[in-house]
Amino acid sequence: MNRRERLLKLIRREALFLESITLTSGRKSNYYIDCRLITLNPEGATLVAELLFDRLKEKEMDAFGGTSIGADPICGAFSVISYQKGRPIPTFIIRKKQKEHGKQRLIEGPLKRGSKVVIVDDVATSGNSLLGAIKIVEKHDCKVTGVIVIVDRLEGAREKLAEEGYELESIFTREDLLKK
Repeated sequence: MNRRERLLKLIRREALFLESITLTSGRKSNYYIDCRLITLNPEGATLVAELLFDRLKEKEMDAFGGTSIGADPICGAFSVISYQKGRPIPTFIIRKKQKEHGKQRLIEGPLKRGSKVVIVDDVATSGNSLLGAIKIVEKHDCKVTGVIVIVDRLEGAREKLAEEGYELESIFTREDLLKK
């Protein structure tokens, strides 16, 4: 079984809940994907980071990051894997709200102005949080060269990002997870 198949099996077993739930957007869904149960799991974090690294290794990027909390564990694992594979890529996290103390940062990590970045999140639904992250790093004078998620729920994120000139990539889609 390859890494993608192992990750799919792990997500189905540990993070896919076939029940009615209200999503962040307020929409109702008959299933929920809690990727934090995967990205905070040693095997899951490793598989996610390795698959993302392999998918992005040819991409022009100086940094990799996204919005807290979905991107936090992904960034940590990706940073380690990129170092182990000989192409260390710094990662960053975008806070939901700017700090009101200390250096009052909205972006945490070694993100330099002018960097080429890939934005990551665990699950894409509407695309709003991904677009929010893109706007924040662009205000930091960075250029977004890619956007990627573990799972695309196929509920409009891909189309919304395309309207803004970005291509959404994913390791899986809703159909991969729900396929019997």
